[in-house]
Amino acid sequence: MDTNVNLKQAIEQIVKEKGIDRQVVVEAMEQAVLSAANKKYRNTRNLEAHFNSETGEVELFEYVVVVEEVQDSYTEISLEEAREMDPECEIGDELGEKIDSGDFGRIAAQTAKQVIIQKVREAERETVYNEYKDRQWEIVTGQVRRFERGDLLIDLGRAEAILPSKEQMPREVYRPGDRVRAMIIDVGMTTKGPQIVLSRTHGQMLAKLFEAEVPEISEGIVEIVNVVRDPGSRAKIAVASHDRDVDPVGACVGMRGSRVQNVVSELRGEKIDIIPWSGDMARFVCNALSPAQVTKVFMDEEQRTLEVIVPDDQLSLAIGKRGQNVSLAARLTGCRIDIKSESKDTEADELDEFASFDGTQLDEPEELEEQEAAAEAAEVEAQPVESDKE
Repeated sequence: MDTNVNLKQAIEQIVKEKGIDRQVVVEAMEQAVLSAANKKYRNTRNLEAHFNSETGEVELFEYVVVVEEVQDSYTEISLEEAREMDPECEIGDELGEKIDSGDFGRIAAQTAKQVIIQKVREAERETVYNEYKDRQWEIVTGQVRRFERGDLLIDLGRAEAILPSKEQMPREVYRPGDRVRAMIIDVGMTTKGPQIVLSRTHGQMLAKLFEAEVPEISEGIVEIVNVVRDPGSRAKIAVASHDRDVDPVGACVGMRGSRVQNVVSELRGEKIDIIPWSGDMARFVCNALSPAQVTKVFMDEEQRTLEVIVPDDQLSLAIGKRGQNVSLAARLTGCRIDIKSESKDTEADELDEFASFDGTQLDEPEELEEQEAAAEAAEVEAQPVESDKE
Protein backbone atom coordinates (compact mmCIF):
# COMPACT_ATOMS: atom_id res chain seq x y z
CA MET A 1 0.00 0.00 0.00
CA ASP A 2 2.92 2.31 0.73
CA THR A 3 4.05 1.94 -2.89
CA ASN A 4 0.61 2.94 -4.12
CA VAL A 5 0.53 5.95 -1.81
CA ASN A 6 3.96 7.00 -3.13
CA LEU A 7 2.70 6.65 -6.69
CA LYS A 8 -0.24 8.95 -5.98
CA GLN A 9 2.08 11.45 -4.32
CA ALA A 10 4.46 11.29 -7.29
CA ILE A 11 1.64 12.09 -9.70
CA GLU A 12 0.46 15.04 -7.61
CA GLN A 13 4.03 16.32 -7.28
CA ILE A 14 4.62 16.21 -11.04
CA VAL A 15 1.31 17.99 -11.67
CA LYS A 16 2.17 20.73 -9.16
CA GLU A 17 5.81 21.32 -10.09
CA LYS A 18 5.53 21.00 -13.86
CA GLY A 19 2.07 22.52 -14.28
CA ILE A 20 1.00 19.57 -16.44
CA ASP A 21 -2.54 18.26 -16.73
CA ARG A 22 -3.11 15.37 -14.29
CA GLN A 23 -4.63 13.17 -17.01
CA VAL A 24 -1.45 13.49 -19.08
CA VAL A 25 0.65 12.21 -16.16
CA VAL A 26 -1.78 9.35 -15.45
CA GLU A 27 -1.69 8.29 -19.11
CA ALA A 28 2.11 8.38 -18.97
CA MET A 29 2.07 6.07 -15.94
CA GLU A 30 -0.33 3.67 -17.68
CA GLN A 31 1.78 3.70 -20.84
CA ALA A 32 4.93 3.04 -18.80
CA VAL A 33 3.50 -0.07 -17.12
CA LEU A 34 2.01 -1.30 -20.41
CA SER A 35 5.31 -0.78 -22.22
CA ALA A 36 7.21 -2.71 -19.56
CA ALA A 37 4.65 -5.55 -19.60
CA ASN A 38 4.72 -5.85 -23.40
CA LYS A 39 8.49 -5.99 -23.28
CA LYS A 40 8.39 -8.81 -20.74
CA TYR A 41 5.76 -10.80 -22.66
CA ARG A 42 7.33 -9.89 -26.04
CA ASN A 43 4.08 -8.39 -27.32
CA THR A 44 2.38 -11.79 -27.42
CA ARG A 45 -0.56 -10.82 -25.26
CA ASN A 46 -3.45 -8.37 -25.46
CA LEU A 47 -2.81 -6.14 -22.44
CA GLU A 48 -4.33 -2.94 -21.08
CA ALA A 49 -3.24 -0.75 -18.14
CA HIS A 50 -5.57 1.42 -16.08
CA PHE A 51 -4.83 3.67 -13.12
CA ASN A 52 -7.07 3.09 -10.09
CA SER A 53 -7.35 6.46 -8.35
CA GLU A 54 -8.80 4.90 -5.19
CA THR A 55 -5.94 2.48 -4.59
CA GLY A 56 -3.28 4.51 -6.35
CA GLU A 57 -2.29 1.45 -8.38
CA VAL A 58 -1.76 0.98 -12.10
CA GLU A 59 -3.72 -2.20 -12.76
CA LEU A 60 -2.77 -4.48 -15.64
CA PHE A 61 -5.38 -6.58 -17.45
CA GLU A 62 -4.93 -9.40 -19.95
CA TYR A 63 -7.76 -9.88 -22.48
CA VAL A 64 -8.61 -13.05 -24.43
CA VAL A 65 -11.34 -13.79 -26.99
CA VAL A 66 -13.71 -16.77 -26.55
CA VAL A 67 -13.44 -19.10 -29.59
CA GLU A 68 -14.52 -22.62 -30.55
CA GLU A 69 -11.02 -23.75 -31.45
CA VAL A 70 -7.96 -22.11 -29.90
CA GLN A 71 -5.15 -21.27 -32.32
CA ASP A 72 -3.29 -18.68 -30.21
CA SER A 73 -3.23 -19.55 -26.53
CA TYR A 74 -2.06 -16.05 -25.58
CA THR A 75 -5.01 -14.16 -27.08
CA GLU A 76 -7.74 -16.82 -27.32
CA ILE A 77 -9.59 -19.13 -24.91
CA SER A 78 -11.97 -22.05 -25.49
CA LEU A 79 -15.63 -21.74 -24.58
CA GLU A 80 -15.28 -24.50 -21.99
CA GLU A 81 -12.44 -22.75 -20.14
CA ALA A 82 -14.13 -19.40 -20.47
CA ARG A 83 -17.32 -20.62 -18.81
CA GLU A 84 -15.31 -21.71 -15.81
CA MET A 85 -14.51 -18.02 -15.38
CA ASP A 86 -17.90 -16.66 -16.52
CA PRO A 87 -20.77 -19.13 -16.97
CA GLU A 88 -22.71 -16.68 -19.15
CA CYS A 89 -20.03 -15.96 -21.75
CA GLU A 90 -20.53 -16.85 -25.43
CA ILE A 91 -18.37 -17.29 -28.54
CA GLY A 92 -16.86 -13.93 -29.55
CA ASP A 93 -16.94 -12.43 -26.05
CA GLU A 94 -13.81 -10.85 -24.65
CA LEU A 95 -12.72 -11.72 -21.12
CA GLY A 96 -10.30 -9.70 -19.02
CA GLU A 97 -8.23 -10.90 -16.11
CA LYS A 98 -6.16 -8.76 -13.78
CA ILE A 99 -2.52 -9.80 -13.56
CA ASP A 100 0.27 -8.72 -11.25
CA SER A 101 1.62 -5.37 -12.50
CA GLY A 102 4.43 -5.09 -9.97
CA ASP A 103 6.52 -8.06 -11.01
CA PHE A 104 8.53 -6.42 -13.78
CA GLY A 105 11.87 -6.00 -12.03
CA ARG A 106 14.54 -3.35 -12.60
CA ILE A 107 14.19 -3.25 -16.42
CA ALA A 108 10.46 -2.68 -16.20
CA ALA A 109 10.92 0.12 -13.67
CA GLN A 110 13.55 1.80 -15.85
CA THR A 111 11.30 1.55 -18.91
CA ALA A 112 8.45 3.11 -16.96
CA LYS A 113 10.73 5.93 -15.81
CA GLN A 114 11.88 6.70 -19.36
CA VAL A 115 8.34 6.77 -20.72
CA ILE A 116 7.21 9.08 -17.91
CA ILE A 117 10.15 11.44 -18.48
CA GLN A 118 9.43 11.56 -22.22
CA LYS A 119 5.73 12.19 -21.68
CA VAL A 120 6.45 14.91 -19.15
CA ARG A 121 8.86 16.63 -21.57
CA GLU A 122 6.35 16.47 -24.40
CA ALA A 123 3.64 17.89 -22.16
CA GLU A 124 5.96 20.67 -20.97
CA ARG A 125 6.84 21.59 -24.55
CA GLU A 126 3.18 21.64 -25.55
CA THR A 127 2.33 23.79 -22.53
CA VAL A 128 5.06 26.30 -23.36
CA TYR A 129 4.04 26.43 -27.04
CA ASN A 130 0.39 27.03 -26.16
CA GLU A 131 1.42 29.78 -23.77
CA TYR A 132 3.48 31.72 -26.33
CA LYS A 133 1.89 30.90 -29.70
CA ASP A 134 -0.59 33.81 -29.43
CA ARG A 135 1.93 36.30 -28.01
CA GLN A 136 3.57 37.35 -31.27
CA TRP A 137 4.47 41.09 -31.32
CA GLU A 138 4.47 41.18 -27.51
CA ILE A 139 7.46 42.63 -25.64
CA VAL A 140 8.96 40.31 -23.03
CA THR A 141 11.83 40.57 -20.55
CA GLY A 142 14.37 37.81 -20.06
CA GLN A 143 17.87 37.06 -18.84
CA VAL A 144 20.84 36.26 -21.06
CA ARG A 145 21.75 32.62 -20.50
CA ARG A 146 24.51 31.96 -23.03
CA PHE A 147 25.85 32.71 -26.51
CA GLU A 148 25.71 30.44 -29.55
CA ARG A 149 27.49 31.59 -32.73
CA GLY A 150 26.57 35.21 -32.13
CA ASP A 151 22.97 34.46 -31.15
CA LEU A 152 21.75 35.08 -27.60
CA LEU A 153 19.75 32.46 -25.71
CA ILE A 154 17.33 34.25 -23.41
CA ASP A 155 15.71 32.69 -20.34
CA LEU A 156 12.06 33.81 -20.15
CA GLY A 157 11.29 31.76 -17.07
CA ARG A 158 9.40 28.71 -18.24
CA ALA A 159 10.75 28.99 -21.76
CA GLU A 160 13.97 29.72 -23.60
CA ALA A 161 14.03 32.13 -26.54
CA ILE A 162 16.63 33.06 -29.14
CA LEU A 163 17.71 36.58 -30.08
CA PRO A 164 19.48 36.09 -33.44
CA SER A 165 22.51 38.25 -34.18
CA LYS A 166 20.66 39.96 -37.05
CA GLU A 167 17.88 40.99 -34.65
CA GLN A 168 20.29 42.54 -32.13
CA MET A 169 20.95 46.28 -31.95
CA PRO A 170 24.31 47.38 -33.37
CA ARG A 171 27.01 47.97 -30.77
CA GLU A 172 24.94 46.46 -27.95
CA VAL A 173 27.01 44.17 -25.73
CA TYR A 174 25.51 41.61 -23.35
CA ARG A 175 26.91 39.30 -20.73
CA PRO A 176 25.36 36.18 -19.18
CA GLY A 177 22.95 37.31 -16.50
CA ASP A 178 22.07 40.65 -18.16
CA ARG A 179 18.36 41.45 -18.51
CA VAL A 180 17.02 42.08 -22.01
CA ARG A 181 13.72 43.45 -23.33
CA ALA A 182 12.79 42.27 -26.80
CA MET A 183 9.75 41.55 -28.94
CA ILE A 184 8.48 38.11 -29.93
CA ILE A 185 8.42 37.95 -33.74
CA ASP A 186 7.89 34.22 -34.27
CA VAL A 187 6.81 31.13 -32.32
CA GLY A 188 7.14 27.69 -33.90
CA MET A 189 7.27 24.05 -32.86
CA THR A 190 10.38 22.01 -33.74
CA THR A 191 11.49 18.47 -32.93
CA LYS A 192 13.37 19.90 -29.96
CA GLY A 193 10.36 21.81 -28.70
CA PRO A 194 8.96 25.33 -29.14
CA GLN A 195 11.26 27.94 -30.69
CA ILE A 196 10.60 31.54 -29.67
CA VAL A 197 12.41 34.14 -31.80
CA LEU A 198 12.98 37.65 -30.43
CA SER A 199 13.97 40.96 -32.01
CA ARG A 200 15.19 44.36 -30.82
CA THR A 201 15.44 45.85 -34.32
CA HIS A 202 11.89 45.32 -35.63
CA GLY A 203 9.84 48.47 -36.25
CA GLN A 204 6.92 47.06 -34.30
CA MET A 205 9.03 47.03 -31.15
CA LEU A 206 9.25 50.81 -31.32
CA ALA A 207 5.48 50.97 -31.80
CA LYS A 208 4.87 48.67 -28.80
CA LEU A 209 7.19 50.74 -26.60
CA PHE A 210 5.24 53.89 -27.45
CA GLU A 211 1.97 52.04 -26.84
CA ALA A 212 3.18 51.18 -23.34
CA GLU A 213 4.30 54.76 -22.62
CA VAL A 214 1.44 56.71 -24.22
CA PRO A 215 -2.07 56.04 -22.83
CA GLU A 216 -3.65 57.84 -25.79
CA ILE A 217 -2.25 55.15 -28.11
CA SER A 218 -3.48 52.21 -26.03
CA GLU A 219 -6.89 53.91 -25.77
CA GLY A 220 -7.11 54.34 -29.55
CA ILE A 221 -7.14 58.16 -29.50
CA VAL A 222 -3.71 58.39 -31.17
CA GLU A 223 -2.80 55.94 -33.93
CA ILE A 224 0.66 54.89 -35.07
CA VAL A 225 0.36 54.92 -38.85
CA ASN A 226 3.86 53.75 -39.76
CA VAL A 227 7.29 53.14 -38.26
CA VAL A 228 10.70 52.90 -39.92
CA ARG A 229 14.03 52.36 -38.23
CA ASP A 230 17.74 52.39 -38.79
CA PRO A 231 18.25 50.30 -35.61
CA GLY A 232 20.52 51.84 -33.02
CA SER A 233 20.84 55.10 -34.94
CA ARG A 234 17.58 56.78 -35.94
CA ALA A 235 13.87 56.15 -36.44
CA LYS A 236 10.82 57.96 -37.73
CA ILE A 237 7.30 57.28 -36.51
CA ALA A 238 4.15 58.75 -38.14
CA VAL A 239 1.22 59.37 -35.80
CA ALA A 240 -2.35 60.61 -36.26
CA SER A 241 -5.04 61.70 -33.81
CA HIS A 242 -8.72 60.70 -33.88
CA ASP A 243 -9.55 63.57 -31.53
CA ARG A 244 -9.12 67.16 -32.72
CA ASP A 245 -8.29 68.27 -29.19
CA VAL A 246 -5.36 65.85 -28.89
CA ASP A 247 -2.02 66.66 -30.51
CA PRO A 248 -0.56 63.26 -31.55
CA VAL A 249 3.05 64.49 -31.51
CA GLY A 250 2.67 66.18 -28.13
CA ALA A 251 1.04 63.08 -26.66
CA CYS A 252 3.98 60.92 -27.77
CA VAL A 253 6.60 63.43 -26.62
CA GLY A 254 5.05 63.84 -23.18
CA MET A 255 5.71 66.41 -20.47
CA ARG A 256 9.19 67.81 -21.10
CA GLY A 257 9.86 64.86 -23.40
CA SER A 258 9.47 62.29 -20.62
CA ARG A 259 7.56 59.71 -22.67
CA VAL A 260 9.80 59.68 -25.70
CA GLN A 261 12.92 59.76 -23.54
CA ASN A 262 11.83 56.53 -21.85
CA VAL A 263 11.63 54.90 -25.29
CA VAL A 264 14.97 56.40 -26.35
CA SER A 265 16.60 55.05 -23.18
CA GLU A 266 15.27 51.54 -23.84
CA LEU A 267 16.73 51.69 -27.36
CA ARG A 268 20.12 52.87 -26.04
CA GLY A 269 19.94 56.42 -27.42
CA GLU A 270 18.35 55.78 -30.81
CA LYS A 271 17.11 59.16 -32.12
CA ILE A 272 13.38 59.26 -32.82
CA ASP A 273 11.55 61.73 -35.08
CA ILE A 274 7.83 61.85 -34.32
CA ILE A 275 6.03 62.92 -37.49
CA PRO A 276 2.39 64.09 -37.76
CA TRP A 277 0.69 62.00 -40.43
CA SER A 278 -1.25 63.77 -43.19
CA GLY A 279 -3.52 62.54 -45.96
CA ASP A 280 -1.92 65.19 -48.17
CA MET A 281 1.14 63.35 -49.47
CA ALA A 282 3.08 66.55 -50.19
CA ARG A 283 2.56 67.80 -46.65
CA PHE A 284 3.35 64.36 -45.24
CA VAL A 285 6.68 64.27 -47.11
CA CYS A 286 7.54 67.74 -45.83
CA ASN A 287 6.82 66.55 -42.28
CA ALA A 288 8.82 63.37 -42.83
CA LEU A 289 11.93 65.36 -43.89
CA SER A 290 11.91 67.13 -40.51
CA PRO A 291 13.96 68.76 -39.09
CA ALA A 292 14.86 70.18 -42.53
CA GLN A 293 12.72 72.99 -43.96
CA VAL A 294 11.14 72.63 -47.41
CA THR A 295 10.58 75.48 -49.85
CA LYS A 296 8.58 73.79 -52.63
CA VAL A 297 7.21 70.35 -53.52
CA PHE A 298 6.35 69.05 -57.01
CA MET A 299 4.49 65.72 -57.00
CA ASP A 300 3.89 63.04 -59.62
CA GLU A 301 0.96 61.11 -58.13
CA GLU A 302 1.04 58.31 -60.70
CA GLN A 303 4.71 57.55 -60.15
CA ARG A 304 4.55 58.42 -56.43
CA THR A 305 7.58 60.63 -56.92
CA LEU A 306 8.14 64.02 -55.31
CA GLU A 307 10.68 66.68 -56.21
CA VAL A 308 11.50 68.63 -53.06
CA ILE A 309 13.24 72.03 -53.13
CA VAL A 310 15.10 73.08 -49.99
CA PRO A 311 17.22 76.14 -49.11
CA ASP A 312 20.93 75.75 -49.78
CA ASP A 313 21.78 75.67 -46.07
CA GLN A 314 19.16 72.94 -45.48
CA LEU A 315 20.28 70.51 -48.18
CA SER A 316 22.71 68.53 -46.06
CA LEU A 317 20.24 68.48 -43.17
CA ALA A 318 17.45 67.19 -45.43
CA ILE A 319 19.64 64.44 -46.85
CA GLY A 320 21.19 63.55 -43.52
CA LYS A 321 24.38 61.73 -42.69
CA ARG A 322 24.97 59.07 -45.37
CA GLY A 323 21.50 59.84 -46.74
CA GLN A 324 19.82 58.57 -43.58
CA ASN A 325 17.18 61.31 -43.10
CA VAL A 326 15.77 61.26 -46.63
CA SER A 327 16.07 57.47 -46.83
CA LEU A 328 13.91 57.05 -43.71
CA ALA A 329 11.47 59.67 -45.00
CA ALA A 330 11.10 57.79 -48.30
CA ARG A 331 10.44 54.51 -46.46
CA LEU A 332 7.98 56.19 -44.10
CA THR A 333 5.93 57.76 -46.90
CA GLY A 334 6.38 55.04 -49.51
CA CYS A 335 7.43 57.61 -52.12
CA ARG A 336 10.52 58.35 -54.16
CA ILE A 337 11.98 61.68 -53.08
CA ASP A 338 14.22 63.86 -55.27
CA ILE A 339 15.87 66.66 -53.30
CA LYS A 340 17.26 69.79 -54.94
CA SER A 341 18.70 73.01 -53.57
CA GLU A 342 17.52 76.49 -54.55
CA SER A 343 20.92 77.44 -55.82
CA LYS A 344 21.63 77.02 -59.52
CA ASP A 345 25.41 77.15 -59.35
CA THR A 346 27.64 74.34 -60.55
CA GLU A 347 28.25 72.86 -57.11
CA ALA A 348 24.50 72.54 -56.49
CA ASP A 349 24.01 70.83 -59.86
CA GLU A 350 26.59 68.22 -58.89
CA LEU A 351 24.81 67.57 -55.61
CA ASP A 352 21.49 67.12 -57.37
CA GLU A 353 22.78 64.00 -59.08
CA PHE A 354 23.16 62.32 -55.68
CA ALA A 355 19.94 63.55 -54.09
CA SER A 356 17.35 61.06 -55.39
CA PHE A 357 16.06 58.54 -52.85
CA ASP A 358 13.53 55.72 -52.88
CA GLY A 359 14.12 54.42 -49.36
CA THR A 360 17.51 52.75 -49.92
CA GLN A 361 20.70 53.99 -48.26
CA LEU A 362 23.00 55.87 -50.68
CA ASP A 363 26.55 57.11 -50.27
CA GLU A 364 26.97 60.86 -50.34
CA PRO A 365 29.55 62.68 -52.48
CA GLU A 366 32.65 64.06 -50.85
CA GLU A 367 31.30 67.63 -51.31
CA LEU A 368 28.75 67.00 -48.51
CA GLU A 369 31.29 66.04 -45.88
CA GLU A 370 32.01 69.64 -44.86
CA GLN A 371 28.27 70.31 -44.43
CA GLU A 372 27.60 67.23 -42.26
CA ALA A 373 29.17 68.60 -39.06
CA ALA A 374 27.00 71.72 -39.19
CA ALA A 375 23.94 69.65 -40.13
CA GLU A 376 24.40 67.30 -37.18
CA ALA A 377 24.55 70.24 -34.80
CA ALA A 378 21.40 71.65 -36.40
CA GLU A 379 19.64 68.30 -36.08
CA VAL A 380 19.99 68.35 -32.29
CA GLU A 381 18.19 71.69 -32.10
CA ALA A 382 15.62 70.82 -34.75
CA GLN A 383 14.67 67.32 -33.48
CA PRO A 384 10.99 67.50 -32.50
CA VAL A 385 11.49 64.85 -29.81
CA GLU A 386 14.37 66.68 -28.14
CA SER A 387 12.25 69.73 -27.34
CA ASP A 388 10.28 70.57 -24.19
CA LYS A 389 7.01 70.29 -26.06
CA GLU A 390 4.20 69.03 -23.84
